[in-house]
Amino acid sequence: MNVCVMTTPITSGNNTSAEMPTCFHDDYAFKYCAYTITYVLLFPVAFLCNVGALVVFFMQSGHRNSPSSVVMMNLALSDGGFSLTLPLRLAYYFRGGVWDFPDWLCRLCVYCFYVNLYTSILFLTLLSMLRWLAVAQPLRHHTLTTPTRTLLLCLGVWLFVGVSSAPFLSNGVTERGGKLRCFEPPDPPSWTRVLILNYVALALGFLFPFFLITACYSKIIQHLTARSSLRTNSASSRARIRNRQRSVHLVTMVTATFLLCFLPYHLIRTLHLHAVCGSWSCDVTVALQRAVVVTLCLAASNSVVNPLLYYYSTRTFRSRMRDAQSSLSLRRASIRSGLALMKRRNTT
Repeated sequence: MNVCVMTTPITSGNNTSAEMPTCFHDDYAFKYCAYTITYVLLFPVAFLCNVGALVVFFMQSGHRNSPSSVVMMNLALSDGGFSLTLPLRLAYYFRGGVWDFPDWLCRLCVYCFYVNLYTSILFLTLLSMLRWLAVAQPLRHHTLTTPTRTLLLCLGVWLFVGVSSAPFLSNGVTERGGKLRCFEPPDPPSWTRVLILNYVALALGFLFPFFLITACYSKIIQHLTARSSLRTNSASSRARIRNRQRSVHLVTMVTATFLLCFLPYHLIRTLHLHAVCGSWSCDVTVALQRAVVVTLCLAASNSVVNPLLYYYSTRTFRSRMRDAQSSLSLRRASIRSGLALMKRRNTT
């Protein structure tokens, strides 16, 4: 959320406007540099990793329709879709903050960021809940979490986030400094509206999911601790232990993603909006604006963190990755042998 903060008073005649923030600061150099570096690094990794993840999921045949795979496929689709908007953002920042594309593309890029952010949060929450059910209540997990129901839940997440993020479609191209700008609120009154939207998103899109994830994590740890004394050396017991360990790894990685990517952004964004709307001191406001830029880059990086979650938490995903690598190696070997054979024929 890129807000331009004012560090010089805006006056009308001999009076300073009371309706405008008293601080104006166009910190474009820092903002554009940070976003350019971040998106240059994110785009190829996010696009290739998430497209590759979708390919691997589709190769899983029998495991493809498991509830966890359904959620992870939707998560990869969300991250992959967001990565497609990064070239437009890069073109904007490389041009020094000049938007050369249609207005609807600007609105779509803003909208896609928030759709990706909150679908990612909700899909990660759903993954944690599925893992808790699998560990703590395996019978209910098999009866309740069918692939069809999981897919309907995912569609509900897309619909809820898509409709809730619709107000951001109103933030399109604005003219500032004689240039067409994107990704910036058009006028000061919009800051108050953004602050209200921020609290709705904070409550429903971050705090409530984070509470659910924390509850799932504590319940899984509690269940594993209670079961630790019942371990035996049988093969089935060892398999259950491995499954529970993977559950702990999954929820731990999800929690780390929340703490690294989502918590700083929501916290700093809220403080920054209060600084802008409450006319805090310029030094504090400018420092918070730079912090928003940094934490937004962290939030965008969740699109490359999630593929790591697929790899380290899903055994079938790792096996399919190895199968894909061996298949590519075999194809390369066959191509090289074919080229060598043609070369020998041509020489003879």
